Amino acid sequence: MVTPSRIRLARERRALTLARLARMAGISQQSLSNYENAHAVPTPETLDRIAAALGFPPGFFTSEELEEVPSEAVAFRARTKTSMRKQKAVRSQAALAVELNDWLSERFALPEPSVPTYGRPSPEAAAEMVRSLWALGETAAPNMVHLLEAHGVRVFSLDTEHQEVDAFSFWRDAVPYVFLNTGKSGERGRFDAAHELGHLVMHGHERPLSGPEAEREANQFASAFLMPRADVVARMPAGPQVDQLLKAKGIWRVSAMALAHRLHDVELLTDWQYRAACRKLAEMGYRSAEPDGIRRETSQVLPKVFTLLRRQGHTPARVAEELRLPLSELNTLVFGLSLTSRSGAGRGAPGGQERPVLRVVPDPR
Repeated sequence: MVTPSRIRLARERRALTLARLARMAGISQQSLSNYENAHAVPTPETLDRIAAALGFPPGFFTSEELEEVPSEAVAFRARTKTSMRKQKAVRSQAALAVELNDWLSERFALPEPSVPTYGRPSPEAAAEMVRSLWALGETAAPNMVHLLEAHGVRVFSLDTEHQEVDAFSFWRDAVPYVFLNTGKSGERGRFDAAHELGHLVMHGHERPLSGPEAEREANQFASAFLMPRADVVARMPAGPQVDQLLKAKGIWRVSAMALAHRLHDVELLTDWQYRAACRKLAEMGYRSAEPDGIRRETSQVLPKVFTLLRRQGHTPARVAEELRLPLSELNTLVFGLSLTSRSGAGRGAPGGQERPVLRVVPDPR
């Protein structure tokens, strides 16, 4: 039996229109529409042509129903600037990530989610509450991806085709998900991760996920979470010069612009000083990049998972085969891990064996 929704999901994953896919597969647009809407069933030969055009194995289209990620569930950073086709493409990738997470959760005891949801405090107060709950004190936040993973957030990377999408997040069945663009600077990646945490904490259940106000709140949360007020005030003088900003940004591993904005928030820079600092930083190339940036933060859960799977004789190619996905789809989700196929694939652990427990703790650095 063919699952119609999987044809549509795979097409949207490739950002193809009905007309374009129909031409690629050598079928009529009306026939393809009928297949997607369960008004007709493609023959095995036709399904093979559709699968080849989409780059998915035919078995993907005969698997059980795959729950899509609805648009209203996703906190897109710039929804109005992201085309509907691109939104559907990244939501389709997110649906595949959820399926991968479900597959992994059946085999490993992954960290339990411990992300609070606060609908009413100010972003500054919410950030302080989460830092207190997670025992972070008043110092710089550790590796943000490791921190999120340690608290049960499922963190995946975005396809490099989605460069205009910085990051997004959502809740699914009480599990928080964050997707990050790995093409950004290390500092931008840390801020994106904290920004999405802000959405999960403040906008996850009680309030809308999108809109200018939600984005401002998430930015304020990220700034306060990464640069605690008490720590910034204790370390920075009033009215610091640009060279002092560039030297100090490494303390919190944030961009120079983000630090300037935070110093303005905590009233260590006046309005005039803040504007002057931003102009100077822009002239030096710090508005669009971070010339002396830090290394990009990445997952620690996914490498551990795939290392354990390999020890069990369960290669990435086998994982992709069981999920009925092309191996390339796994590669796009796992922060550039080298998931190459190896010969001699064995079988996984016998049924009924207790799931390995992954104890993940945040990197203190």
